[in-house]
Amino acid sequence: MNVLIKSATIIDTKSEFHNQTLDILVEKGSISNIGKSLKNPNNYDEISLENLHISQGWFDSSVSFGEPGFEDRETIENGLKTAAFSGFTTVAMNANSHPAIDTNSAITFVKSKSRDHAVTLLPIGALTKNSDGVDLAELYDMKSAGAVAYYDYKKPISNANLMKIALQYASNFDGLVYSFPQDNKIAGKGVMNEHITSTTLGLKGLPSVAEELQIARDLFLLEYTGGKLHIPTISTAKSVALIREAKAKKLDVSCSVAIHNLYFDDSVLNDFNTHYKVLPPLRTKTDIDALIEGVKDGTIDMVTSDHTPYNIEEKKVEFDYAAYGTIGLESAFGALQTIFSLKKTIDILTKGKQRLGTVNTPIAVGNLANFTLFNPEKKYTFTTNDIVSKSKNAIFEGASLKGQAYGIINNKQLILK
Repeated sequence: MNVLIKSATIIDTKSEFHNQTLDILVEKGSISNIGKSLKNPNNYDEISLENLHISQGWFDSSVSFGEPGFEDRETIENGLKTAAFSGFTTVAMNANSHPAIDTNSAITFVKSKSRDHAVTLLPIGALTKNSDGVDLAELYDMKSAGAVAYYDYKKPISNANLMKIALQYASNFDGLVYSFPQDNKIAGKGVMNEHITSTTLGLKGLPSVAEELQIARDLFLLEYTGGKLHIPTISTAKSVALIREAKAKKLDVSCSVAIHNLYFDDSVLNDFNTHYKVLPPLRTKTDIDALIEGVKDGTIDMVTSDHTPYNIEEKKVEFDYAAYGTIGLESAFGALQTIFSLKKTIDILTKGKQRLGTVNTPIAVGNLANFTLFNPEKKYTFTTNDIVSKSKNAIFEGASLKGQAYGIINNKQLILK
C-alpha cells in the first residue's frame, strides 16, 4: 500500500512532529518520509481532506460483535468495517457469542475471521466455561491461540474463591483477568440507577453499592493473590476512589469507563427510551464528575465505547425486558470531544494497548503506518445515517457531537468512508 497524505496536522505527543502540519509518505505500509510539500514522483494516490488531522491508531478495549451465534446483531466482518470507519485500528472483542469464546479453537476461529482486515482484532476469552461462572475455562490454552485477557462479559463472578483461583492461576503466565463490578444479590432486579429518577418513574433501582462491594472484594482478593486485574466499565464516584486507593498501594489493577457513562446521567430516562438502558446504568452528575476526574488524573486507564449491538426485537420492548447495551464505535470520538480537549481525547483513544499485550506505534519515519485520519472540528447531530453497524441501538442518537473520523491506515491497508 502506497499513498501520500497531504497537509495533515499530526497529533502525537510521542512523535517529534507533534502539532505540525506536514505531508506523510507511506510506502509498502511503512512511513518512508515526513516533511513539507513532499513530491510524488511515483504518482501514488494522494489523500487531501478538509482539516485533516492524523494520530496513532485508536484502540477500544471492549467491543461485541455477536459472531458466532448472533450474526443477526453483528458479524465480525461488518463490525471491523464499523471500527475502521469510526477511526479504530485495534479493538478487543468480548467473548459473549453463542457459544461463548472459551476454547483454543474458538479463539482460532475469531482470529481467522479477522485475518486480512485493516483493523486488528484482539480476542478476549471467556473466564469460565460457557461464561457460566462455575468452572474456569482453559485459560492458558486460549492464551496459546492468541487470547489477550479473560472476561465473562457483564457477568459477575459471584464465587469469591473462583476469582481468587483465577487470579492465582493466570499470574503463572501473566494473564489479565477481568471482573465485572456488580454484586447480583444487591443489584436484584434493578434496571436503572437507584436514585430520584427511578423512584419517580417507578422502575426498580440498581444501587451504586452493588458495584462498589464487588470492586472492594476483588481488590482484597488481588492484594491477597497478586496477579493482574482489570475492572471494566465502572460507573460511580466511590468506585473511582476505591481504585485510586488500590493503585496507591501499587496493586496491579486497571479499569475502564464507558463513554456514555461520562456523557449521560440518569435523568435522560424520563421517557423510558430503552436506548438508555445500559449496564452499569447511567448514574448521577456527581458520579460523572468523579469519573471525568478519574480519567484526567489517570485513575481510569481506558475509556471504551462498550459497543454492544442488539436487534430491534431485543430493545423495542418494555423497559424492564429490554436488553442492556448500546452501539458506540461510530459516536465515540465525537462524544469524547464534547467532554475533553483534542489532545486529551487522542490520549484517551490511544491508551490501553499495552495492558492487553500490544504496543503503540508513534508517527515516525521507518515505523509501520498505524494511523487514524479525522476532522476534529466538524459539529453535527448524530443520526441513524451515521450508523454503520447492523444493529441501530445507539444511545447517542440525537446527541450533538464534535469531530468525525475519515478512516484509518493499518495492516498495509487504507480504509476511508
